[in-house]
Amino acid sequence: MEASMWFAFIVILVMSSCVQGQLKTGFYSSLCPRAEAIVRSTVEAHSNKDPTILAGLLRLHFHDCFVQGCDGSVLITGSSTEMSAPPNLGLRGFDVIDDAKSQLEPLCPGVVSCADILALAARDAVDLSDGPSWPVPTGRRDGRVSSASEVSNNLPSPLESVATHRKKFAAKGLDDNDLVTLVGGHTIGQTDCLFFRYRLYNFTATGNSDPTINPSFLSQLQALCPKDGDGSKRVALDKDSQTKFDVSFFKNVRDGNAVLESDQRLWGDAITRTIVQNYAGSIRGLLGLRFDIEFPKAMIKMSSVEVKTGTQGDTRKVCSKFN
Repeated sequence: MEASMWFAFIVILVMSSCVQGQLKTGFYSSLCPRAEAIVRSTVEAHSNKDPTILAGLLRLHFHDCFVQGCDGSVLITGSSTEMSAPPNLGLRGFDVIDDAKSQLEPLCPGVVSCADILALAARDAVDLSDGPSWPVPTGRRDGRVSSASEVSNNLPSPLESVATHRKKFAAKGLDDNDLVTLVGGHTIGQTDCLFFRYRLYNFTATGNSDPTINPSFLSQLQALCPKDGDGSKRVALDKDSQTKFDVSFFKNVRDGNAVLESDQRLWGDAITRTIVQNYAGSIRGLLGLRFDIEFPKAMIKMSSVEVKTGTQGDTRKVCSKFN
């Protein structure tokens, strides 16, 4: 087991040094030696006040990468930017990125990009949730475009089928294993009743609930989200351990206890179901360890999607504004 774990770590190291573009691990080691430590301490300070911000940072990075690539375009404020698009209205963690940037800019002016701060913060968020850590390739430049109209066509929606998600992931160079593995990030975090309440009451033409929901879990969800209740009420995406990065999310999908429809649909597709089964496992800890290995590999792939490097893009002075 020790030898296999060592081999897996070597694979992650190799992946992190061979990502697309000109990203490389330790990009700031001489340019701004304290960059990664400052991002880490900032994430930790915010999570001490609000542990749920960790899941918010992971989701923020995901939403950034699927539109215009991992270029910090989701961080731009404005009436027609990505941030203003309906799927992004619940995003959190902007203040953490701004805080880290405000510390880094006086120390290393115009050096550390907002896109890199977000990628590093996502890694630290997983690590601080008792999940794996990994070397993050850095050297991203910040994008100069942020458009709300591009969000829905690129970002996967919880209402979409596995086939549609598969196409959206494939468009970013991500395969079925990446899809299931990255959705496994739902092992931490919450969602609003608004995004799944339709499953509980009027899912079918006859007005019944979604038949894929475990009956005992259905009653729990209905108690949390009454039919005419507050749609903004937050509910854990992983009913068993919402602040711990583990494989219980996959066990929930297997057992009909997924909150989002798109998460539960992973069990209805033959290919994604097999991957879920592998992660859920029947041997405690053994296959769970595999998710710890696969998640960093998938994150390294996703965080290198359509990155800007070299002379492309900018390095913003303030993450919420173009230079």
